[in-house]
This record gives sequence, C-alpha cells and structure tokens, in this order.
Amino acid sequence: MNFLHTLSTVLFIVSFHPFTRAKPDTYIIHMDPSAMPKAFSSHHSWYFSMLSSISDTSEAASASSTVTSKHLYTYTHSINGFSATLTLSELESLKKSFGYLSFTRDRPLTVHTSHTSQFLGLNSVSGAWTAPNYGEDVIIGIVDSGIWPESESYSDEGMAQVPTRWKGKCESGTNFSSSFCNKKLIGARFYNKGLLSSHPKLTIPMNSPRDINGHGTHTSSIAAGNSAKGASYFGYASGTANGMAPRAHIAMYKVVWRYGTYTSDVLAAIDQAIQDGVDILSLSLGLSVDNNVLDDDPIAVATFAAMEKGIFIAASAGNDGPLYWSLVNGAPWMLTVAAGSIDREFDGILTLGNGVQITFESLYPGNFSRNQMPLVVMDECASVEELRQVRNNIIVCKDHLSISDQVENAESAMVSAAVFISSYSYLSELYTRSSFPAAFIGLDDGQTVIDYIKQNSDPRGRFQFRKTSIGTKPAPKVDAYSSRGPFLSCPNVLKPDILAPGSLVLASWSPVSEVTKVGSHPLFSKFNLLSGTSMAAPHAAGVAALVKKAHPDWSPAAIRSAIMTTANPFDNNLSPIKDVSNFNQPASPLDIGAGHINPIKALDPGLVYDATPQDYMKLLCAMNYTSKKIRMFTKLSHDCMNRSLDLNYPTFIAFFNDDGLSTSADKFEQEFQRTVTNVGKEGMAYTAKVTGMDGIKVMVEPPKLVFKQKYEKQSYKLRLEGPKLLKKDVIFGALSWRDDAGKYMVTSPIMATTITSQ
Repeated sequence: MNFLHTLSTVLFIVSFHPFTRAKPDTYIIHMDPSAMPKAFSSHHSWYFSMLSSISDTSEAASASSTVTSKHLYTYTHSINGFSATLTLSELESLKKSFGYLSFTRDRPLTVHTSHTSQFLGLNSVSGAWTAPNYGEDVIIGIVDSGIWPESESYSDEGMAQVPTRWKGKCESGTNFSSSFCNKKLIGARFYNKGLLSSHPKLTIPMNSPRDINGHGTHTSSIAAGNSAKGASYFGYASGTANGMAPRAHIAMYKVVWRYGTYTSDVLAAIDQAIQDGVDILSLSLGLSVDNNVLDDDPIAVATFAAMEKGIFIAASAGNDGPLYWSLVNGAPWMLTVAAGSIDREFDGILTLGNGVQITFESLYPGNFSRNQMPLVVMDECASVEELRQVRNNIIVCKDHLSISDQVENAESAMVSAAVFISSYSYLSELYTRSSFPAAFIGLDDGQTVIDYIKQNSDPRGRFQFRKTSIGTKPAPKVDAYSSRGPFLSCPNVLKPDILAPGSLVLASWSPVSEVTKVGSHPLFSKFNLLSGTSMAAPHAAGVAALVKKAHPDWSPAAIRSAIMTTANPFDNNLSPIKDVSNFNQPASPLDIGAGHINPIKALDPGLVYDATPQDYMKLLCAMNYTSKKIRMFTKLSHDCMNRSLDLNYPTFIAFFNDDGLSTSADKFEQEFQRTVTNVGKEGMAYTAKVTGMDGIKVMVEPPKLVFKQKYEKQSYKLRLEGPKLLKKDVIFGALSWRDDAGKYMVTSPIMATTITSQ
C-alpha cells in the first residue's frame, strides 16, 4: 500500500553525473598492505608518496598541495587503501604501482527510506526486556543523515556510563557542539569529502553531525532510542516511543546529505566506526541493484572487515521490490533485512447522512470540522473550473482518470473535501497523506456512496480523522516495496535473512524537516511515520544488541543465526505471512527470509549455525574469486586450497536449473552439510522435522542430534531430490530441529527454485 510514497519520499536517490574523460574523477583504490616498503612509517605516508609520484602537475613546488587536494581518505580498518581524485592518466599510472590491487569509482548510494516494540513483544513485564536486558553497554553505530540531539529519544536518563572501551568522539560543527553528546549519544561524526570532490563548488550550510533531513534521527531512535513519552504523528499512533534496545549507546556517522551520498564517505564512516569500537552497525543505504558485485561493492568489502572484528552488521535489503533479484546488501556476512507491516492502521471515517460509516486509510493531519456537508458527484473530476464551482462541498470522483490527476485537480480547485473511488486495490500511502481532507475508497464502498447520493435529495456526509487501530489482522505482511532475493552476486546463500517492521513506523524526527502539508502550508513534527527497509534494518540492529548483551562472546554469525532460526513465519492469524504484492498469497523465503523477527526467542535459540571469516573465504574461493581479489576483503592469507559454496548458514537454497532439454523423468539432487552448536544446557537431544516441499523429497541424516555438553557441535546432511522440471518456479518449506522437552524449535527455510536472473 505504501509503495509509491516510499519511492517518492523515503528513498533519497542521488543523481549520478556521467563519467567524462576531460575531468578528474574520484576513485577508491584497494592496496595490499603487506606490500608497503619498509621506508615508510605508515600506509598513509606510502599512499601520499604514490600520489605525489603519479601527479600530473609539473610544478614541484605545488606537489605537496596538489597531493593533499587529491587525497580524500586513507582507510585502515574497513578496506586497505585510500580514495583520491585522479585523472585517467594518473589512474593508469597508479595501476602500475607495487601493491596495487584494484580500483572502484566513487559512486552515489541510495538511502532506503512507538508501537513496534510492543508488536515484537518487547515490554518490561515479560519478554526480552526482563533479563534485565535493555541492551546496556552495547554500542550501535548508525551510518545515516546525522542526528537531532535534543530529541527526547537521546536523553541519557537511566543510561549506564560510557563503556571504557569506547574510542569515539563528538565532533563540533555548524549548530552542533561536542557538549550535545551524553551517555546515550556517545559519538557523532560527519563525512563529506567525497561529496565535495564530486561537487567542488558546493557549500554545505549544516556542516556538522546535526540532522536536518530526519532520516538518521528516525533510524537511530528505532534502534536504540530512549523512552519518549507523548509521541505521535499529529494525533496518530499516540503513545511512548521506544527503541528496540533503549539502554544501548548510539554513535552517529553522518554521510547522507541533501546533495548526495557517496561511497568514499560511507567507507570513511565505517572505517572510523570499526576503530571507535562499535558492537553493531546499522546501514539503511546501499548501491543500486545494477552494482551488485561483491568485490566491486566497497560496503561489502568494508563490512567484511567489521565482521572480522566481531561487529554485527544489519543492512536494509532495498526498496526495489517486488521483483526477484532486486535485493542489495546481500553479502553473507550481513543480516539482510526485508520490510513488513505491523498490527496498526490509521483511519478516517466518512459518515453518510443515513448513518452508514465507511472507514478508509488516512494520515490527514489537519483539523477538520465534523459538521455535515453536501455530497456532490463529479464523476471523473476532470475540470478544475467545474470543481471550483462546488468546492465548498464534499466532491465525489470516480476513477475514469488516474487518481493522481484527480487529486491534482481537486487541490488546484481548493475543494474543501473529497471522496475518490478507485478500482486500485492498494491505495498508496502517498494519498493517505493527502494535503486536504479526502477519502480513498474501493469500488464496493464507492457504490454505497453513489447509491446514497442518488436516493436522497439532500445527500450529506461528514469526516472524522486521526483514528488509530491496534491489533489489526493479519499482520505482518511483507510490503510491495521490499526488495526480493536471490542476491545476484551470491545466489547460493538465501537472502533476505529476516523480515522486520518497516511500514509506517513512528520514530523521532528532525523538527526542521517538513513532514507533510495541509493545503500549501508545511507542517513540522518531532516524530514522523515512514516506510522502507530503512526502518526495518535498525529494528534488527536493536534486537541484535539485545542478543549481544545476553551473549557478549557470540560471533556475528551466531547472533544472526539466533535471530533467523527463531523467526516466526506466521502472522497474528497463525497463517503464513502474506505478500501484499502477490494478492496476499503466502510469502516465500525470497520475500521474508526466515520470517518475522522475534526478539524474545532470539535470546535463547537452543542451537546456532556459526561461521568464521575463513568460512566466508572458502565461499569466495568457490565463487572463483582470485587470491588477489580475496586480499581486498581480508588481511588474512588464503590460498583457496579449500573452497565450498555450502556455507554453514541457517538456510538452504537449491537452483533446479533446467537446460531446456530435460524431461519429466530427469532428476535433480543437491546435498548440504551443516554444523550446529548447542548453546542451551547440556544433555539436549533434537529431532528433525521437515514441512512443505511439495514434490521434492527431503532427507536429513542423522535425523536426531544428541548433545552431551553445552557448546558441543554436531553435524548433519540435508539432501534434496526432485524432478528438474518443478511444478512451480518456487517451492519452499522448512527444516525444524525440536528438542525432546519441547522448549526449542530451531527452524531453517528450504527453497527450491528455477528462477534465473535473465
């Protein structure tokens, strides 16, 4: 329902200026750190020397200033290398330098843009907040558009002291002082050298960590905002807004600017976050779908380094759904988060003169008279002049024209109120935020209105707004905008991983950033309702903080496994989660991953699927990455003697690829091997159970796992057998390991598909 608005409002898309040979461009240079000559005291001085040697300038006296102007950042913790502005000839010279690995052109990125804590079962009476565990001492790094520090979400009331391991700081800048930081907001930095390199004449008015966009304030308060009482969106969604981990610390790294977001700046932020000592990274941005190549995605490379340091990464899947292969941020060392709805609706009510009430979705924020007004049918509402003649009535428009044209005509005519009748089943959030009082209703309700008007000589109606309903069913649903898997660069690992709340999420906002309009008057608020996978990723980051607090020694892979294997594939009707874009048919793992995130169960998963950096390197080797390319990801040496596409991941995906010559008798077989670690108590036994997988035989060997000790590991094999010609393009089911006592059910989705990226 929120697809059009999400694309137009939550996604801040940066235009890319085509490469021209006449002008320098900005590049990210990957280097082999082990190749640094002993004569240099640091990699930074080595890079400066290289830039000086390849500089096009012929004036020796200006060489130093030229190199300084060319150099943007040196990266030491995320990737090995630097970013610089170079001409083509300088780049070609640099490629011949000893230790050079590869280059990536600096590219723009897209930003993938309360009650959710209760919907996820987080409260102080029962659930994940009663360990006690509110995410104390965990540090969440947010890479986004900055922060509004005065927001109540960043109050440090009840917060523990800043961890002694923290190495970050608060940078001062325009309208931002280091004194704004406290025990909640413990770090704030900003990066824009890449932006300024692409736009050298640009003047940035808010050159500081302060958020005048709102997106970063929104995402960070979702992840770890303190309790903010009296939160609402102009009366909608009233209550207390809480982050997922309300006692976790926040560090903001501002990279998103009104004028664009660039990879070199994001890399610098991640590089610094690793050095500062964050435990969790939340990323609600990414490259476009067209750039889905792991070794050409500096964010994927940088987050590998973060994972090696034990940092958990939650990243948004993107807002390019519902097509397959539209997912970004699908590196297997990340938690890739899809977006769904929650059990809350925002409504208005149209009451006809005969007492019949019609409820419709609405976020109209203005004050509106509850008095009855005449109802007038204007059919297609094509004439602005005719609409002006009846603008003091409630006009009724049918969908002979597009909804957008009718809305535009009604706004131009300055009508008092309107009813728009449409055959479009899922009316966009763009229209629920109409700048004037309006009801957007379907054909059945529309016929009720038309019949009433025809049968009465003086038909009238009245509007009521600001209605919030809690506990609506079914919820969650995966929304249309949420990007779908598989991940083009690594299809052998099923993505996305998890579904989290992303649609119409209430969270803190920058009060200087316009949220909506009434008529032509802009409105501002301390809170806003937004939709996007941008909102889903920080939910998962906050939940990861709760798991990290409960299990501080767990690896990022173990935390990810705990979140995935305890996810819920069912909605609050106890039916499979539905896909809004597919006529509310059951969603597949390519839409929702393992299911909807369940913080309570994630704290105690029973078994986990762990993975080490070496395991990911085996995967990269099996994907035919050369040792040179693998050096881009890690400082660890790896000879690719061991390689495997079968990563120890808590999901399974098999591609039943038909060569076009297969018959109904041809068979397909694939075997997976997995190792699970017992993180429950000693003396546990688990039995395998497979559900779904119509027409495919699934075998698990052994069918029972017995653990004598805590942290003991056991391995098993899962085998799929079926016809090459599947009955459907996508067949899915699940493997569940259930303990004999009935406490744990460790579930992994199984996917068989014939879909290709062609």
